[in-house]
Amino acid sequence: MDSALLIHRLHFAFTITFHYLFPQLTMGLAPLIVVLKTLALRRNDETYNQAARFWARIFGINFVIGVVTGIPMEFQFGTNWSHFSRFAGGVIGQTLAMEGMFAFFLESAFLGLFLYGEKRLSPRAHLGSAVAVFLGAWLSGFFIIVTDAWMQSPVGYERAADGSLQLGSFWDLVMNPWAWWQYAHNMSGAGITGAFVMAAVGAFYLLEQKHIEHGKLFVKVGVLAGCAFSVLQLFPTGDAQGRLVANHQPVTLAAMEALFNSEEQAPLVILGQPDMAQRTIDNPIVIPKMLTFLTYRRWHAEVKGLNAFPQELWPDNIPLLYYSYHIMVGLGTIFIAIMVVSAFLLRRGKLFHVRWMLWILLLSLPFPYIANTAGWMTAELGRQPWLVYGLMRTSEGYSKTVSAGSGLFTLIGFMGLYLVLGILFLFLVHREIDCGPAVEVPAGH
Repeated sequence: MDSALLIHRLHFAFTITFHYLFPQLTMGLAPLIVVLKTLALRRNDETYNQAARFWARIFGINFVIGVVTGIPMEFQFGTNWSHFSRFAGGVIGQTLAMEGMFAFFLESAFLGLFLYGEKRLSPRAHLGSAVAVFLGAWLSGFFIIVTDAWMQSPVGYERAADGSLQLGSFWDLVMNPWAWWQYAHNMSGAGITGAFVMAAVGAFYLLEQKHIEHGKLFVKVGVLAGCAFSVLQLFPTGDAQGRLVANHQPVTLAAMEALFNSEEQAPLVILGQPDMAQRTIDNPIVIPKMLTFLTYRRWHAEVKGLNAFPQELWPDNIPLLYYSYHIMVGLGTIFIAIMVVSAFLLRRGKLFHVRWMLWILLLSLPFPYIANTAGWMTAELGRQPWLVYGLMRTSEGYSKTVSAGSGLFTLIGFMGLYLVLGILFLFLVHREIDCGPAVEVPAGH
């Protein structure tokens, strides 16, 4: 691989991976804040209002860092991927502009109202601002997903005289079936992050024996939401997304499963290590015939392996793709188990006092971030060697005049800057959690 191409890919991978640590939490918290605010209005209970304000402050910190880390990616299309921008800008420019002009401003404007306008708004208007923040956050996610889905499955475009692509049908672009299933799968993943973070903070308060009522509320809302989102992540969204890959990118499916040879009754690999030299899987643990059934809904059908495709069409890092996919699926299964057990204990009225389960909820906090990152790595590594599937290779899209040295210099600079931003984020969030949802009045006052 060209050294400059490798640096440009690493540069964008770093900036977008770091950036997405923040939007996934804002998108995950947004509906939960609406739930808390709705309960506050219906039950006339200040505990719910305090909880909504607390999570809105966490949301605001995430939002600011997400904006700061997101803006450079827009510029990277021009600086590091100019040939791609020239080729596909007539299509993806529409959705990226709409994300900025409509969704971002909707979210940011009403977030300001929610954070600072409560005393000037009626309770229902304040709830309305929370709903607007939720809609803005999820609409922003939709336009970004539509952009990525077009790169996975290009639709609604026309080729101009100069060879570039222009938007032929806006509705074909936004109604792309790939976009809708990818969006549902992505947002359920964001919901899992929001739910686990809320449950983890609640578990922390219960284990520390402070802010007890808020801790119970956070655990309850987090567990119920996490249970729903975790199941949705598996079915129907994950199942439908997998079948789209099987139908439109069969070589990607083969690489995700490290299926080197086509098989009539292909097994589903649970664990194992792909050996690229021998084109086998070492130490495999498999479920016989299951991959065939999940792909085609019948037990007797051929699943195409990598041998059915020219090697130049294979994803260029099959082991990394394989491990990313299996980490995502494995963690998703663990999430369901954690949340189902927690929901059972909650139903029995025992969860708040079962310390081992509270510790599991607390220590699970980083894993949704890992799962979401692994999921995006699966999607983007699986699309290789294409930048726009079937239309433009990754090797054709980068800026040829930007040297590897220049790219490496800016990458190191971004790493240093983002380290500072990460430390600042952790400090601010720690301060909010330490202060708690409400100022506790000392006894006797």
